Amino acid sequence: MSVTDSVHAPGRELGEGLLPGLWRASVARSSVELKSFFRNRQSLVFTLFFPVILLVVFGAIFTGKVEGTQTDFRQVFMAGIVAAGVMSTAFSGLAINIAIERDTGLISRLAMTPMPKPAYFIGKLVKVVVTTVVETVLLLGIAVTAFGLPWPSTAHRWFTLAWVLTLGTVTCALAGIAYSAAIPNSRSAAAIVTPVFMVLQFISGVFYPFHQLPEWMQNTAALFPVKWMAQGFRSVFLPDGFTVVEPAGGWELGRIALVLGLWAVGGLLLTALTFGWRNARVR
Repeated sequence: MSVTDSVHAPGRELGEGLLPGLWRASVARSSVELKSFFRNRQSLVFTLFFPVILLVVFGAIFTGKVEGTQTDFRQVFMAGIVAAGVMSTAFSGLAINIAIERDTGLISRLAMTPMPKPAYFIGKLVKVVVTTVVETVLLLGIAVTAFGLPWPSTAHRWFTLAWVLTLGTVTCALAGIAYSAAIPNSRSAAAIVTPVFMVLQFISGVFYPFHQLPEWMQNTAALFPVKWMAQGFRSVFLPDGFTVVEPAGGWELGRIALVLGLWAVGGLLLTALTFGWRNARVR
């Protein structure tokens, strides 16, 4: 072997071995994740259709304008329920799913295979992104056809919808993976995850106009990503005149991106530090 071959061999090995291997493994894991999700009726109902059911029920109950604005309450609620849908799929569903897989030993078995470990997380992320997009399309379709709510009116609003949805999904997914470390077993998964999911919905303006919540509740919600996702979606679906009742007097798109980005980085770091590939009880 020549000196040139010796120098370039590691680069060829990385480019021709690791990356293609990771790509193939990630595609395979993504396919498995999607098939297992859509074939599981319980996952479909709890994760995918729960926000759809909430939209239909509350959309049929609540009517009228939000006080101080000319905006239909159902339009405000739709913006919030899209954010809740992202959290349902990317945070709650993912955290519970990982707890089950860890408890059954699936994760530890995958860790002992030649599969590159990042492929496991990529597969989860692909599943979450696909299901979140499907869920958002369902919510928008029902809101527009059943309740007469408008589509985003400009290209800028469509772009905002795309980046808030993408960044919010990634943020909630990383938070869900990190939070799974706090779940001791699959039997307690729903009990540990669901209260967090429900409380954040109520304090983040999903079921009630955010500006009408107590100030301490608004301040608490501002520490978490759901509030910022809901605000981002309000900027997409609500008229600019609605900003008169927003706490900051504007949509704060830059701050939304910053907060969600910081949560994504924090979730990634926590995942790297706390994620366990096996349950201590599994042999």
